[in-house]
Amino acid sequence: MERRLQAGSLPAEGGTPSVRSDAKRQTFSNSAMTRDNLLFAIIGILIGFILGFLLASSTLQREAALRTTPSAQSQNLPPNHPPVGGGNQGADPQQTFTQVQEAMKQAREHPDDFDAQLTAAKLEYQIQRFDQAIEYLLIANKLKPNDFNVLGMLGVANMDAGHFDAAEKWYRAALIKKPDDIPVLDGLCAVLLSKGDAKGAEEAINKLAKIDPTNQDLPQFRQKLTELKSAKK
Repeated sequence: MERRLQAGSLPAEGGTPSVRSDAKRQTFSNSAMTRDNLLFAIIGILIGFILGFLLASSTLQREAALRTTPSAQSQNLPPNHPPVGGGNQGADPQQTFTQVQEAMKQAREHPDDFDAQLTAAKLEYQIQRFDQAIEYLLIANKLKPNDFNVLGMLGVANMDAGHFDAAEKWYRAALIKKPDDIPVLDGLCAVLLSKGDAKGAEEAINKLAKIDPTNQDLPQFRQKLTELKSAKK
């Protein structure tokens, strides 16, 4: 009887305590796995969203920088300096090349045409072929020796080509025509500083300051002059 009672004393529903306990643990385990998987999925989606946002933002910033940021060379030029390679940024390279070729042809076929020489020089300068631009400017200068614009352009082109002695020569020739021309005087200051001519640079800077006291290049010129003098002590 005891054996039957012992054998039949277990509840009819729910199974044994150990089985129920195992079932609960399995249920909790499955529930925990479900929560963990859901949490990982949410984290994965958030990370993907953030990375996508950062990538898109970075791409837009790079594109904006390419559209709006001037080149390092143009940043160091005087404010009245003509654009270097920037006049045709949106133009078709093939079209620009064709224009240069046509201008060169016209200048060579018509060596006595002042305007043809000037056009060829400007196009050569825009694509940063400074020495070639100088060649056409020299021809234009022979045709019109007293043309102030050509004198100034010869100063600019020689400065950008690194021919500082020649640049100084042409800038000074232009200043004879117009002693108070600010862009030319500004260019002369830059050339003399590049040459290491502290005395000449100081004279030119003082003259520029007298004519245009608020010139934005003056602080930079004065700093370079100070550095130049210190280096020679």
